[in-house]
Amino acid sequence: MTSEAHSSHPCCCLGTLTGHRAWLQLLWVLLLGISPVLLAQQGTQPQSIKIEGDITLGGLFPVHSRGPAGVPCGDVKREKGIHRLEAMLYALDQINSDPDLLPNITLGARILDTCSRDTYALEQSLTFVQALIQKDNSDVRCSNGEPPIIPKPERVVGVIGASGSSVSIMVANVLRLFGIPQISYASTAPELSDKSRYEFFSRVVPPDSYQAQAMVDIVKAMGWNYVSTLASEGNYGESGVDAFLQISREAGGLCIAQSIKIPREPRPGEFDKIIKRLMETSNARGVIIFANEDDIKRVLQAAKKANLTGHFLFVGSDSWGAKNSPIQDQEEVAEGAVTILPKRASIDGFDQYFTSRSLENNRRNIWFAEFWEDDFKCKLTRPGIKYDPSRRKCTGEERISQDSQYEQEGKVQFVIDAVYAMAHALHSMHLDLCPGYMGVCEKMDPVEGQMLLQYIHSVNFNGSAGTGVMFNENGDAPGRYDIFQYQMSNVSNPGYKDIGQWTNHLRLNSEEMQWSGGDRRIPDSVCSFPCESGERKKMVKGVPCCWHCELCDGYQYLLDEFSCDMCPFDMRPLPNRTGCRPTPIIKLEWSSPWAIIPVFLAILGILATTGVIATFVRFNDTPIVRASGRELSYVLLTGIFLIYLITFLMIAEPSVAVCAFRRLLLGLGMCISYAAMLTKTNRIYRIFEQGKKSVTPPKFISPTSQLIITFILISVQLLGVFIWFGVMPPHTIIDYEEQKPPNPEFARGVLKCDMSDLSLMLCLSYSIVLMITCTVYAIKSRGVPETFNEAKPIGFTMYTTCIIWLAFVPIFFGTAQSTEKMFIQTTTLTVSMSLSATVSLGMLYIPKVYVIIFHPEQNVQKRKRSFKAVVQAATVSTHLSMKSNEKQNGESKIEPDRSQ
Repeated sequence: MTSEAHSSHPCCCLGTLTGHRAWLQLLWVLLLGISPVLLAQQGTQPQSIKIEGDITLGGLFPVHSRGPAGVPCGDVKREKGIHRLEAMLYALDQINSDPDLLPNITLGARILDTCSRDTYALEQSLTFVQALIQKDNSDVRCSNGEPPIIPKPERVVGVIGASGSSVSIMVANVLRLFGIPQISYASTAPELSDKSRYEFFSRVVPPDSYQAQAMVDIVKAMGWNYVSTLASEGNYGESGVDAFLQISREAGGLCIAQSIKIPREPRPGEFDKIIKRLMETSNARGVIIFANEDDIKRVLQAAKKANLTGHFLFVGSDSWGAKNSPIQDQEEVAEGAVTILPKRASIDGFDQYFTSRSLENNRRNIWFAEFWEDDFKCKLTRPGIKYDPSRRKCTGEERISQDSQYEQEGKVQFVIDAVYAMAHALHSMHLDLCPGYMGVCEKMDPVEGQMLLQYIHSVNFNGSAGTGVMFNENGDAPGRYDIFQYQMSNVSNPGYKDIGQWTNHLRLNSEEMQWSGGDRRIPDSVCSFPCESGERKKMVKGVPCCWHCELCDGYQYLLDEFSCDMCPFDMRPLPNRTGCRPTPIIKLEWSSPWAIIPVFLAILGILATTGVIATFVRFNDTPIVRASGRELSYVLLTGIFLIYLITFLMIAEPSVAVCAFRRLLLGLGMCISYAAMLTKTNRIYRIFEQGKKSVTPPKFISPTSQLIITFILISVQLLGVFIWFGVMPPHTIIDYEEQKPPNPEFARGVLKCDMSDLSLMLCLSYSIVLMITCTVYAIKSRGVPETFNEAKPIGFTMYTTCIIWLAFVPIFFGTAQSTEKMFIQTTTLTVSMSLSATVSLGMLYIPKVYVIIFHPEQNVQKRKRSFKAVVQAATVSTHLSMKSNEKQNGESKIEPDRSQ
């Protein structure tokens, strides 16, 4: 095995070399449309590692970093470059020494440096397709006229690499043209899964689409629904974020507040602007970051500078992983960051191999000397390179991991698995095409790329870490990730802690998670917090994770997450408004203040009325009782008693019987009272009016006639009530509208009789007509001598009664909209009726009872007056009235008539 910088043959003439290079340059121009600057500068084939073998594999590694402007390559990359390159060499050694894998077949290699630059890698990859370019050498002759002897370049059957996704994408386009399978150990861009464009590309690492799925699952497991994304410009960052956005859209329930791209060459202050933009949606504390190490570090620095330590909750991709370099000196800002890393293990065999490498035993690696100088911070003396006295001279006796710090690079496992995957595919192909043949048979010379690709996709073996290596239909490895969290508080050794795994589904130990200040509760990263009980979501247009909470007010309840609905008329919402409950039913209770006063008045009235009736019955034949008109007095007292009695019916619990008696007695008591009083006043009025005209008494003034007239007037009320019974039988109702205030907690259904305000007034209207008519007759009879009969007491009674009922009407109807309507109206009605009855009782009968009981000497028979005397009294009354009017007019002075 040898390494070389240039391949030539001593027998090849100059014309042949020139023709060979011209073909390469022509291919370069056809592929890229530009001239091969690097080849023109170097004038030779790029440096590479060449390892002889029966079958040659290509290798692409970022041995050097990207160089400054105008220079392809920069400094050597120890871990991502040399470690990974040596991993391929280690795998080749292991395979070639394995008697069971590709027996009697040696794998060789052509390994190139990509310098972490996609265009440079494309130039390098042309080396792999040299053997596949058909060249016409018919016009090429040596100086002696003989055809040239052209060395045949080795044929690369497959390529291991590249590292960066942008490099792999560029190289895959060329390898696809020539049917060369490619297996990457680190490229994770989702677009490489597109087999219509990258048919020959496979990888032993899972694509970022799996990583994005894992990150979506992590975000959802933490209860976040509003996050921002940060991506470094380029295939890795942009593809990763695009995959995250697509998966989150498909999954639903996750919104992106901001999606920010970090430029390749950020200007001063760029990261401060990024932090400021993120704070525009400060509720989106979760930040999904697909970025390179340098960008991650500068984002953390900007957050610290803005004094936002602990605000942002980062979820980092595998570029962050479990690395310390991005968070160095920014640990407080990174605390709580959840990161993801493809599941991997440290390969002990590689550690033993690599730490045993030295300048003497590793000459096949042409870049190992650079690594040695960089690793041990010394300088080797090499031809053509001036010695730098400022650095110590390398002795060659240094030992890796003893004289320098060593930690196996994370992708070493995948490099080894990629080489083994190619070897297993070739082994299966050899078993099928060359059964029992020792070495490479004709069917595998050359190896057909399309067929090898099929064998690659069919491999299934345990890799270097003991995990299965296989490929799906897109050439991708299964997604297996470890999930870490960077923790500081309450941890003796701050660092990354394993908190879960993802293998097609998430297993997250949330109890192991810890946030800023040692808090165990997962912080929120939501656009809007959950609505309180009884509140509906009013969505923000275009942002499905943002909403405003609106209370279901009034008698509404929460029908579903987004809408309220009215409770049925007989129900009210629950206190938390998640449903409805029956509205409580109430009635006027006997113990209510609204009932106590009317009942007290009614009881006093009943007792007084009963006392009057008892007195009249006891002294039925005495002159005062006879002079009062016993028959009509008993009728009137009965009416007064019923008026007091109706109070108890109005307060009693409504039932069909109670409602029937309410209808019957509500207007009947008043009707009886005012019918009797109307009959009395009408009799007096007719007597004195008749007396002015003649000495003949008017008709229907006898007690019997008076009773008949009274009962006729009462029968009108009874007829109306019984018609009402027939048209609408009495029944009870529950009125849910009467006590329905804005606050449903105070809503009540009122158990009541089916009497509306209008029907109640109609029930009383006839009695009011009688009362008004009686008042008119009382006014007309006001001139009757007060010692003659009851005309004046009846008049005073009616005047007072009218005032009471005039006060009743505005109170009754003015409270129609009140939530206490039933109570106020019932109390107002019963008190008004009791007062009117009390006025009648007090004006007409209490003075008589007083005389009967306390002054019996006045209860004696007086001279009986004839109708003629009545006529004379009426005449005198009229005469005096006329003289009074004349005196007021100033026409004459009349002496009082003392003849009577």
